[in-house]
Amino acid sequence: MNTAVVPPPQLLALDWGTSSLRAFLMRDGRIIETRQSGHGIQHLPAPGTPGYQQAFAQIAEDWLRQWPQLPVVACGMVGSAQGWKEAPYVRCPADIQTLAGQAISVPSGLGPDILIAPGVLFDEPDELPDVMRGEEIQIAGALLTNPQWAVRSCMLLPGTHSKWAQIETGKIVRYATYLTGELFAVLSKHSILGRLMPAETDGKKESDPGAFELGLSTARSSGPGDLSHQIFGTRTLGLTGRLPHAALADYLSGLLIGHELVSGMAGSGDLASVPLVMIGAPSLCERYAHSLRYFGQSVDAVLDNTAPVGLWNLAMAAGLVGKH
Repeated sequence: MNTAVVPPPQLLALDWGTSSLRAFLMRDGRIIETRQSGHGIQHLPAPGTPGYQQAFAQIAEDWLRQWPQLPVVACGMVGSAQGWKEAPYVRCPADIQTLAGQAISVPSGLGPDILIAPGVLFDEPDELPDVMRGEEIQIAGALLTNPQWAVRSCMLLPGTHSKWAQIETGKIVRYATYLTGELFAVLSKHSILGRLMPAETDGKKESDPGAFELGLSTARSSGPGDLSHQIFGTRTLGLTGRLPHAALADYLSGLLIGHELVSGMAGSGDLASVPLVMIGAPSLCERYAHSLRYFGQSVDAVLDNTAPVGLWNLAMAAGLVGKH
C-alpha cells in the first residue's frame, strides 16, 4: 500500500480578468489543481470589495481552510482602476523584479492578503502611449520556463487586444497593442458589414482559407490610408458576388490580422535575428502562425496560457515562494 504523503501546495495563483476568474493551486512551479468561475470584475456577486471577497471565497475558501498560510498572488484586470484596488502601471523597461517590487496587496477576507501585479506602461515622447495588464505576467511565465528568450526576443500575444512586445535582458523594453480582435467583433456584429454575413446557428462555421488569404494579401499590398476602404470592401465583395456571404468574415479577419502583421513586423526590427514567440489560445495562435507563414515569417515557439507560471515567477520575485 502506498502511504506516501502528498506535499501541500505552495501558492494560490489567480488570473482575474474582465469576464472570468481562474484559480490555480501550484507546487514547484507546476499546477496541481485548477478552478474557474464567471466572476470576472464585471460580473461580481456584489458591488465593490464585498463582491471581490465573495467571488474569492466561492472559488478558494475550502483551499484556504485546509492551507491557511498559503500565499496568494493575482494578475489581470483585478488590479485596474476598475478592479479591486488599482496597482499602478510600471514604466518600461520592466522585469519581474520591478513588477514584484511595485505590486499592491488587498485583504482577501479569508486570512492572507492577495498580492496583485501591476500592469506595464510604455510612454515615450513622440510615440503613442500603450498599456498592458495581464500580458506582462504571461511574458514572465514564458521567460521563466525559457530563460534563453530573456536575452532578446519578440513576444506576440494575439487576442482581443494583440500585443507585440520586445524583450531585452529580461525586461519588456517596448511594445505595441493592436485592437484586432475587438475591431473584428465590432465590425462584424455592429456595423453594416455584418448584414451580409450569415448568422452562426450552431456556433460552428466552416472557414474559407481562400477568403482569409485574400484579406492577408490585400493588407500586405496596401498603401497608407487604405484600411477603411479595404474594410468597406468586405461589403462590396459580397454585393458583387466576388465572395460568397459565408466567406466575408474570413476576408475581414484576414484583412485585420494582415494589417496588424504589416505593422507589428515592421516595428519589431530584424525578426530573422531574434526568436518570435506566440502566447495564447491554440486555435488563434494557429491562425496567426498561418498568417505569418503567408508573409514569409516563421514562428519559433507557440505557448498556451503561461499566466500561472508567470504568477509563480512573481511570487518568487516577491519572496513568497522559493526557487524550484
